[in-house]
Amino acid sequence: MLYTIAAFGGPQGHLGMMLRIFVERRKDITEEELLELNAFSQMLPGPSSTQTIMLIGYKRGGPTLAIMTLLIWVLPAAILMGAFSFLITYLNIQSIKTTVFHYIHPMTIGFVVYAALKMMEKSVTNLATWIIMIVCALLTLTFHNPWIIPIMFVLSGLITNLSNKRIPEKTEPRKKLKWINIRIYIAVFILVGALSEVARLSNWEFRRIFNLSENFYRFGSLVYGGGQALLPMMFFQFVTRPLSIGKTPFLSSSELITGFGMVQAIPGPVFAVCAYVGGMSMNNFGAGWQILGGLISITAVFLPSTLLLLFFYPIYQNLKQHAIIYRALEGINAMIVGIVWASGILFSMDILHISKNNLFRFSWIHNIDLLSILVLAGTYCALRYTKLPPPVLVAAALILGYFWG
Repeated sequence: MLYTIAAFGGPQGHLGMMLRIFVERRKDITEEELLELNAFSQMLPGPSSTQTIMLIGYKRGGPTLAIMTLLIWVLPAAILMGAFSFLITYLNIQSIKTTVFHYIHPMTIGFVVYAALKMMEKSVTNLATWIIMIVCALLTLTFHNPWIIPIMFVLSGLITNLSNKRIPEKTEPRKKLKWINIRIYIAVFILVGALSEVARLSNWEFRRIFNLSENFYRFGSLVYGGGQALLPMMFFQFVTRPLSIGKTPFLSSSELITGFGMVQAIPGPVFAVCAYVGGMSMNNFGAGWQILGGLISITAVFLPSTLLLLFFYPIYQNLKQHAIIYRALEGINAMIVGIVWASGILFSMDILHISKNNLFRFSWIHNIDLLSILVLAGTYCALRYTKLPPPVLVAAALILGYFWG
């Protein structure tokens, strides 16, 4: 719960907080294990930070604790975003004092920088890993297509397999596979698709709820790149596509963008925006259907990645004992550090008002928010040299934003 209320900033900011809370303070896992879990999460579709936090629970207490961890992590943000789908109808959003979140952004960058430097100490130790880290950072900065991540994943693993020096240090008992998880995944995929199509063809009065279940289950099965990749998929499915065939969109583009902006300002997974989108899509059918829309959407988007994770993680544990997979992890971990650095740079360009057009013109120098820079540096120094828990840093950033934002 401590992590849940402090986790601002998306996957890379979340990784820095995991490092602080679960590695350094609680010692639930080692830094190497955290990198490994995060690397594995990048292989699967769905929210990577959610999968990483689930795997921490899995390592501590098996599938049961993993599911409990998921619920504790997702529910607060999902409830807030579901409630926001009601509030947006009645409130003038422009009247809300959003400057209270102004310094959350630079605080998050402080966490990202801290995580990148800490992980470099263990994962970037030779020329090959330095090259992998730098190249992957540049590729992440240059190409914003989420499919670049699987490509970097494979290439990084291949590079460190060119050396045969590293071999698995120990052999663990093979993990038993739970085939029920993949069977449920396939069965649900078929069921929600069939119900959605029948509801459409039969023109059921409340067919939209079945459409939502299929849409979000499909999103959770296919999306790579986290919440940033989820936004264009939702925009096409719920706004552009209905308009192109002469139907009423599920929600307006401004409503979708407003919800996506709101989810950035609360702790928890960015995928919690699905509770808001599901609620807004059903708000014309009454409060009960609006609540059900949010519940169906948030469940459908997290269910595929949960089932896939619980099925594939034991397979991964068995495979990593082979030398080729074990060596690949060295390059993959360096790739993760490169992605974290790229995220920190992109976030910093935002608060410094830097774009590709003015990067070398230096016109952005006149717009630098010095207090944001101090918050960034102060967050890093607090993490590096003190034992202040993340919620204290979050509270300080919120207070600063309220009075000086």
